[in-house]
Amino acid sequence: MAVFSEVQKAVELLLQGELVALPTETVYGLGGNALDAGVVAKIFEAKNRPSFDPLIVHVASVDQAGEIAEITEEARLLFERFSPGPLTLVLKKKDVVPDLVTSGHSTVAVRIPNHAKTIEVIRKSGLCIAAPSANPFGYTSPTTAQHVEEQLGAKIGGILDGGPATIGLESTIVDASGAGLKVLRLGGLPYEEICKALGKEIPVQTSSSKPNAPGMLSSHYNPGVPIKLFEDADALWGAYSETKATVGVLYMGESRSLEFERNLSEGEDLREVAAGLFAGLRELAKEAVEEIWTYKMPEVGLGRAINDRLKRAAISV
Repeated sequence: MAVFSEVQKAVELLLQGELVALPTETVYGLGGNALDAGVVAKIFEAKNRPSFDPLIVHVASVDQAGEIAEITEEARLLFERFSPGPLTLVLKKKDVVPDLVTSGHSTVAVRIPNHAKTIEVIRKSGLCIAAPSANPFGYTSPTTAQHVEEQLGAKIGGILDGGPATIGLESTIVDASGAGLKVLRLGGLPYEEICKALGKEIPVQTSSSKPNAPGMLSSHYNPGVPIKLFEDADALWGAYSETKATVGVLYMGESRSLEFERNLSEGEDLREVAAGLFAGLRELAKEAVEEIWTYKMPEVGLGRAINDRLKRAAISV
């Protein structure tokens, strides 16, 4: 497996039926031809992903999305307002999409990523690209090419290096396949912005044992070390002052200069916290710590999605 920066190399590998890790603004995705069931099966195998967890298909335009899915009026409004960007829409699929992509559902998740290299790959290859996060199933999502290289090793054809992900959280998923919209996964596009664009609030349903969109399983995102999630910063620091365990702490705010820590934002900017969350968890997991401690962020903007990931990571240990 090679790490490279040339778009044409990625295009050639994908057209040969290989898997290529691709950069996006959210996280790196493990890409393959979404309309070739054999290639899609390779994605599930490489990730050790259960076949009941569907994939997101990445396209370069709304017109290309229309080739694989039925686009409603509200879906078009959201695509035009927030794409390219960290928004995935679940739509009624067309027959051209293999059932393996959708885990047998009549709907397909579609996204237009906001990364110039990956958009160029899609356009030059002419492919619709299925691309779940480029990591073993259930583990922390990759935000750099190095993260992918460390976790997937020789299981894939190559990695297109497009630099660190700028958002660092997976896309927000909205079900637009029926009469009413609902959020299926909180993510890089804040919930409040979606509601503002629609002129109304929509329901949120972010967990399911039989998901029709990625990221809905209750156990996910763990870096390989037990995570303890506190209700707030005061509760964490109170417990930290008394513990005898070797603990790594993920936090924001004034620096505490701990032996094992990752301060994600001294200015308490939730965008910085989101961008550094997965990398911070990975880095602390490599230290000689028994547990990683963190706390819930304010439930506003990207804080909702950050807390969603932390809750799932903590459940999975």
